[in-house]
Amino acid sequence: MQSFANDIEAANALREYTKGIRQAIGKVIVGQDDVVDKLIISILCNGHTLLVGVPGLAKTLLVKTIADVLHLSFKRIQFTPDLMPSDITGAEILNESRQFHFIKGPLFANIVLADEINRTPPKTQAALLEAMQERNITAGGVLYKLPAPFFVLATQNPIEQEGTYPLPEAQLDRFMFQVTLDYPSFDEEVRIVRNTTGSSTVDLPKVLTAEDILYFQDLVRRVPVPDNVLEYAVGLVQKTRPNTPSAASVANQFIAYGAGPRASQYLILGAKCHALLNGKYSPDIEDVKAMALPVLRHRVLRNYKAEAEGILQDALIKQLL
Repeated sequence: MQSFANDIEAANALREYTKGIRQAIGKVIVGQDDVVDKLIISILCNGHTLLVGVPGLAKTLLVKTIADVLHLSFKRIQFTPDLMPSDITGAEILNESRQFHFIKGPLFANIVLADEINRTPPKTQAALLEAMQERNITAGGVLYKLPAPFFVLATQNPIEQEGTYPLPEAQLDRFMFQVTLDYPSFDEEVRIVRNTTGSSTVDLPKVLTAEDILYFQDLVRRVPVPDNVLEYAVGLVQKTRPNTPSAASVANQFIAYGAGPRASQYLILGAKCHALLNGKYSPDIEDVKAMALPVLRHRVLRNYKAEAEGILQDALIKQLL
């Protein structure tokens, strides 16, 4: 770990490192710049991300590439209807000496890709979400700490809803961001096909280590926030809550339930990191606005009127902004 004279020097170094991370990921992943930026921010804020996109948009490859570039251990769990909690957390087995021995499950990694999280029953979802919140698991009455940093990236397929168990709002709230992946443009798809149908392999540089990430996570938390920015973030979240004194008219009209205090916390944390990555040493209101969509879109529950009129969460949040 490189030592820095002060936080300003560390912030400048972080900005250079993230440029290197983006360049390295760009050798493998074509486009998806906004998704990559949000994933970098959520890792630096010690948050988790829910990725929503149709199959075949390189979600798994993206996460594996980020893990390689950040020199972190990576595990992928394919969620299925018969997956049990012990399949992801680990289980105690009787060894040859007739002693119980704990075998660690795939959750014991720095970056865990939970593929199609809504395909598995609530009991297994709850085991994953408990690990995300507590950063540890309990088996046989013994507490096991998960490695640090620990980052869960869950994916959801928005088109196949048969045989799925949608995540309840309280569990969705555990995710810092919900990021939507779009189809690539024509030029991007041409590059993807050219890169993936040839014989060349890419050698990825290791830009940061687990120790570096823990240091920069602490640096993000030390970033000072002006009162007006803090109040703007809290005011924005309070506007989403219908039938309260602070509610916006659009919330009273189209929102069933608004965002909780965790949204305000993640808006500020995300704004701090966004500011650092854009050459500022303190966030302003524009940094909060940049975080509004990924932080709020899974925390704002539309009412029947909004659903009947086809008004999406993103449109409601943009009106609030």
